[in-house]
Amino acid sequence: MGRKVFVVGVGMTKFEKPGSKDWDYPDMGREAGEKALADAGISIEDVDQAAVGYCNGDSTAGQRAFYELGHPGIPVYNVNNNCSTGSTALFMAKQFVEGGLAECAMALGFEKMEKGSLGVKYTDRTLPLDKHFKVMIEARGFEAKAPGAPQMFGNAGIEHMERYGTTAEQFAKIGWKNHKHSVNNPYSQFRDEYTLEQILDAPTVFGPLTKLQCCPTSDGGGAAILASEDFVRKHGLEAKAVEVLGQAMTTDYPSSFEKSMIKMVGSDMSKNAAQKVYEQSGVGPEQVDVVELHDCFSCNELITYEALGLCPEGKGGEFVDSGAQTYGGQVVVNPSGGLISKGHPLGATGLAQCAELNWQLRGEADARQVEGAEIALQHNLGLGGAAVVTMYRKADLA
Repeated sequence: MGRKVFVVGVGMTKFEKPGSKDWDYPDMGREAGEKALADAGISIEDVDQAAVGYCNGDSTAGQRAFYELGHPGIPVYNVNNNCSTGSTALFMAKQFVEGGLAECAMALGFEKMEKGSLGVKYTDRTLPLDKHFKVMIEARGFEAKAPGAPQMFGNAGIEHMERYGTTAEQFAKIGWKNHKHSVNNPYSQFRDEYTLEQILDAPTVFGPLTKLQCCPTSDGGGAAILASEDFVRKHGLEAKAVEVLGQAMTTDYPSSFEKSMIKMVGSDMSKNAAQKVYEQSGVGPEQVDVVELHDCFSCNELITYEALGLCPEGKGGEFVDSGAQTYGGQVVVNPSGGLISKGHPLGATGLAQCAELNWQLRGEADARQVEGAEIALQHNLGLGGAAVVTMYRKADLA
């Protein structure tokens, strides 16, 4: 690692159901970016480089959204890394500052999505997830009537049930928790609380997954501004700054293509990224107070508890039953409501996670505040694949 890097400003839009609001992706980028700049108390002219993430859009849509903030003529990089797009932009911005290529960099992300499950856009070329689908078909088969993503993660959940005795109710408790958390989040797409019975009785999507355990498609934007220590001191941002203690991105290992659905959906990517971050930061999972992790489906949240080392392998179900992952427990996971309830606009998700954790460490999370939060961990996953894990701590620059 090179220079220390600090988050000095964050912003996001409320996440919305696609088509429910009259706006376009430049509006999302403008709102999130302006909020982040205002949060940092700087102007767009102070930003040296920008990484802009989105999955659904034409080339240079990143510039088009960024231009809503001004025209400083700086490098703008378009980023597309499936569901980990937002945190990939964050990873790039952090590297710009860490490596001395910029004193201040912006990560911006947005998504304008279509209603319904994710589909394939280009049918005349190789599917990027063809190897992943091959693993699933050989291991579990393919159900033509069910969407691909919930099949993959649902099958990973079934594998966990077979291997460790995990129950459908334990997965449902994750959906129950995240919907309950989102009641206190004004940025969340859904803010309704449900009983565990309602979670279990919702329409089945695939395997143990019911509708209320699956993330929705969403529209929205997020942004974060990262800066060097010199920039922080020059602009008097010491009280605002949150230090990035460690960050790692991993892609698929050979194990992703073994006959294990748990590994195919990224558990080893997540595990290895987390281990790198623990080594970089000198902070272990037992010291973490609050986590925002990639709960695209409840099965993945449980699998990720184990991958991040929040509990031992195979003990995710017991971890859930004990209430260790909510307020009053060992660590609060997804106080925002997570992807399941807050929503999942692909390019914005990782930056919304970053915003939530910065608000938590700054004591600005209002009714969802985790008391005494000092260390925060972020996990964002995209199949195809990439996992980004980040560790934060409130900076001590006195």
